[in-house]
Amino acid sequence: MLANVRGIDSTTALWYASRATGVVALLLLTAVLLLGILVTRQGRLPGLPRFAVTGLHRNLSLLAVAFVAVHVLTAVTDGYVNIPLTAAVVPLASPYEPLALGLGAVSLDITIAVIATSLLRRHLSRRVWRAVHLLAYASWPVAWLHSITASSDMRHGWMFALAIGTALAVVAAVIWRLAAAARDVPRAERVGLLMSAVHGAHGRERTTRR
Repeated sequence: MLANVRGIDSTTALWYASRATGVVALLLLTAVLLLGILVTRQGRLPGLPRFAVTGLHRNLSLLAVAFVAVHVLTAVTDGYVNIPLTAAVVPLASPYEPLALGLGAVSLDITIAVIATSLLRRHLSRRVWRAVHLLAYASWPVAWLHSITASSDMRHGWMFALAIGTALAVVAAVIWRLAAAARDVPRAERVGLLMSAVHGAHGRERTTRR
C-alpha cells in the first residue's frame, strides 16, 4: 500500500530499478576508469600501497559489473517497452531506441571481452591481453553516450549535472596523466643521451686499444 501511495507499483518498480542501477553503474565505471588513469607506472596511488590499489580496482570493477547486470535484466524484464534479451549484446537488435541501446550493447560487449581475457590471462600472451584490456578505456565513453541518449532524465536537472561532472572528471584525469607523461620525457631523453655517451666512450676505448 505504501508503494502505491508513493506512485511506485509492480509496473513501475522495474523502471525505477533499471534507471537507478544504470546511474550507479555509470558512477562505478567512472571510478574504475579514474583509478586506471591515475595510478602510476608502479601501480600505486599516493598514500595507498600497491596491493590496496589492486584490490580496490578489482572490487570496484566487480561491483560495476553486478550493477550493469541488474540494469540489463530489469530493462529487459520491464514490460513497458519491448527490449529483447539479445539487444543487451547485439547492437541495433532492439526495436525500441536501437541506437541508444546499441551503444549500451557495445559497451557491455567490451566489458565482457575484458573480463574474459582477464580470467584467461594465463593462457594469453601479454600483448593480446593488454590490447583487449585497453578497450576498457573505450567502454566508458560509449557507456556515457548510452546513458545520455537512452534516458531523458540524464539530459535534465541534477542527473544531467551528474553526467557532466563524470565527463569533466575523466577529462581532468586524462589531462593530468598526459601532463605527467610530458614531465617524464626530458628524463627519458637524458637517459638516452647518457646511454649514447657511454656507448660512444666504450667504442672510442676499444678503438684506442686497437
